[in-house]
Amino acid sequence: MKLEFYRGKRVLITGHTGFKGTWLCKVLSMAGAEVTGYAMSPIALPNLFELSGMENRIKSTIGDVRNLKQLENMFSEVAPEIVFHLAAQPIVRDSYKDPVYTYETNVMGTVNVLECIRNTSTVKSFLNITTDKVYRNNEWMWGYRENEVLDGYDPYSNSKSCSELVTHGYKNSFFNEGRVAISTARAGNVIGGGDFSKDRIVPDCVRAVEEGRKIVVRNPYSIRPYQHVLDPIFAYLLIAQKQYEEIKYADSYNVGPDEADCVTTGELVQKFCDLWGRDVSWEYISDKNAVHEANFLKLDCSKMKTTFDWRPRWNIDEALEKTIEWTRTYLEKANVEQVMEKQINDFMRGQKNV
Repeated sequence: MKLEFYRGKRVLITGHTGFKGTWLCKVLSMAGAEVTGYAMSPIALPNLFELSGMENRIKSTIGDVRNLKQLENMFSEVAPEIVFHLAAQPIVRDSYKDPVYTYETNVMGTVNVLECIRNTSTVKSFLNITTDKVYRNNEWMWGYRENEVLDGYDPYSNSKSCSELVTHGYKNSFFNEGRVAISTARAGNVIGGGDFSKDRIVPDCVRAVEEGRKIVVRNPYSIRPYQHVLDPIFAYLLIAQKQYEEIKYADSYNVGPDEADCVTTGELVQKFCDLWGRDVSWEYISDKNAVHEANFLKLDCSKMKTTFDWRPRWNIDEALEKTIEWTRTYLEKANVEQVMEKQINDFMRGQKNV
């Protein structure tokens, strides 16, 4: 893919103030797109959106995807050509604490975005970004494919399964004529600089390092598809571009790492410790209040690879090295925006045809 495609394109991103949303805004801003973001204020303090300076680089609107009227006004004002939907309540544990909010945001938020697209003639490409957890988890050792049953277990995962079904329902009911190309992308666990979320393993590692204590791991044997955030970001951009150009590419796609980078949480944390150095270590502490989590979760990304000749760029070691590079820059109070640009350029130089 070539980012030149996005130059001058009007792009709307919901959930732009989040970790993944900020990285997407940064890439599109560097590509010369006219980026508008619509999202709630960042929850985490600190947060990547403010640290990266993106609030001064794009048009940012604070709003709730549950507010249909405000969202309609935004679509009318921006007249977007391409829409990326990332707005969500993304934390599994929080979904147990507040399932109503989780379903309202993740399901009705998707309904509202699609309703706005239905009534906006300028939109040509829409990508709903969900999760690898949308599948009914059978604890298989092999990867799930796009035709597997959608049936997430917990309120977060299930609400994202519902978001997928809502997207399919709108696509079949209102967009069969081909006016808008609609796809969903199911990504694995992303890591990278600037993720300050709670209950995520790499941010937990960083907080432990900052506080000078051992890293606590509650599920060291759980296997997850870890990847650097730029791998799915560039995959999203590729899908949105290709279906914009040819609607035949509108579909559902898994976006994950290669088999070798599906590692246990314990292995990931040990790699982090080895790369960080300075006597950083971890310990396993059983969580008596732990919620249900799958032991095995992998994605089969054959469809993405064969359709677009796509391959993940950075393996797990490179992904952690880039994460630590960003984190050291942040802890030293240096320029994190600069290191983001450097890593994006590093990533692009390794891509085919860029």
